[in-house]
Order: sequence, then C-alpha cells, then structure tokens
Amino acid sequence: MFVQPSDRLITIIGGSGFLGRHIVRALARRGYRIRVACRRPDLAGHLQPLGNTGQIVAVQANVRYPASINSACEGAYAVINLTGVLYSAGAQSFDAVHAFGAETAARAAKLARAQMFIQMSAIGADAASPAAYARSKAEGEARARAAFPGTIVLRPSIVFGPEDSFFNRFASLARTAPFLPLIGGGETKFAPVFAGDIAEAVVRLVDRGEAGGKTYELGGPQILSFRQLLQFTLDTIGRKRLLLPLPWGLAKLQAALLGMLPNPPLTIDQVEMLRSDNIVNAEAQREGRTLEGLGIEPQSIEAIVPAYLYRYRKAGQFTAPNGIPE
Repeated sequence: MFVQPSDRLITIIGGSGFLGRHIVRALARRGYRIRVACRRPDLAGHLQPLGNTGQIVAVQANVRYPASINSACEGAYAVINLTGVLYSAGAQSFDAVHAFGAETAARAAKLARAQMFIQMSAIGADAASPAAYARSKAEGEARARAAFPGTIVLRPSIVFGPEDSFFNRFASLARTAPFLPLIGGGETKFAPVFAGDIAEAVVRLVDRGEAGGKTYELGGPQILSFRQLLQFTLDTIGRKRLLLPLPWGLAKLQAALLGMLPNPPLTIDQVEMLRSDNIVNAEAQREGRTLEGLGIEPQSIEAIVPAYLYRYRKAGQFTAPNGIPE
C-alpha cells in the first residue's frame, strides 16, 4: 500500500533498541521522517531497511548531555523518549537515565516547540515503591510533565517480541539449567504486551497530534502468573524442567550476589518489583487509557512467541510439536 510521505519529523530518543525498532518501523510505514537519537549511531544500521532511502537518520546523542538532545530534537513535530536501563550502574544510573534523562528530553521537546512529547515508562512506576527502578520511573514522569505540559506517558507491562529479554532469557536458561526459579512462588501476575502493539499505539497517538497529558497502561489480552509464563516457555521449546519455588528472602540473597556481575541476570530491585502484580489497573480500563481504548486488538503470546523461540528447541525449527526431532 502506497503511503504519502510526510514532512513531519519524529525524533526518537533511544530508538535503536528492542522496542525502538518496532516504533521506527511503524512510523516509517506511515510516511513520517524519523531521526533516531542514540549513543552509538554506528551500531544503528539495522534501522535503515525499515524505511525508504533517507527516511531514517541516526544521530549521536545522550540524555546525560542536554546539548546533544536539544540538537537531536530541533525541528521535530513529536519527540518520543524510550531511554531506560534495567539496572543502575556507574554513569548509567536510574537517576541519570530515568529521571534526569526524561527531564532533559522533555525540555528539548519544549525548546524545539514540538507538538507532542511521549515518555515511555512502565507499569509499576510509583514514587513510594521500595524498588529504586519504579521510583525513578515515577520521578521521570513527574519531571517530564513539569518540563512539557501535556506529556503523554506510556506504561507497558512486560514486553515481548523477537529480541525480548524475558522469554529469550528463560528459554536460553532452560537449555542447560535443571530447573527454573519461581521467585516468591511464581504467583505475580503479568499482562505481556507485544512490542508491535506498543508501536501501533505510539503511531496512533502521533497521528492524532494531541498532547493530551494522559497516562496509558498497555497490556496484552491475557493475565498470566510468572509460573504460567515459565510453563508456557517450556512447552513452547519442548523441554521439561522443574519449576522450583524460590522464597523472597533467598531470591534477594541470590540477587545481591548476582548484582555484583557486570550484566546481572537478577537484581534486588527486580525481586522487589515482583512483589506486585504487573497488570493494567481498573481505572485505566474504565477510562479507555489502554490499547483497546486506542482501537488496537492486542496480540497474545501464543500468536507471536513460538515464531522466535523455536531456536531453543532441541532440533530448532525441525522439532515436531511433541518435542521429538523430525
């Protein structure tokens, strides 16, 4: 289908990552011009095939350096901030990226006289949370709204897609580990949401061009426990592993030890976040601040995940549904 090219420029800060590439693709299909601001534009070549020649341009910028973000946002119709870190380390701390970074991005959008600013946050963002991650996300939302009135906040549940860090991580672990840990017993509930559905939500909001100041909570069509998600992963890759309950205290001790690694697979903050359900709240559902409220029918994990977890099966794509190599 031919799409009329748009003269509107969209700046996506942190747009070269997992979620960013889905948003870049969705915006490119609508004809928007896209400027991707990232720390390493030399590593963002994978974005070029997502649009037409010259439609997508990567530039060097870092939310810790406001001047670079101001330059990246110049002339933008809309600015989208996707920057985030899963654990706090060195210069890439929660405060620097989630709080100061969100404020920097929002100020740059205001300076550029952008029509709208979208801040990517997370379900669970809470200024009173015991987890520093959740507190910093809430602080980022507050600072962004102070700097750019009308800021739109998006709070997704855990996000899945071909490059996700949830299903891929546990599927990889299941290839060698004799068991998978059920932190806190595995009863925490999630509403896994497809990255492509989040991208469609972003595009629809940009199409509207309204800086409405709303907070959207984005979840998939199913509410599943941590245990159910791990069992789904094992069933999908055709492997049998013990699902071992891990008490909260032991999980925090393990996280403290793993947290000393350069790229920790588990942190104390993540354990704290697992104490609360990660689902769309009832108020957001009533007010239509959801995917469905934007006219999007969310995809289920069954429709998407098996298409990229096949590589973790014993014989890869040649493994039959019963787990036996063909």
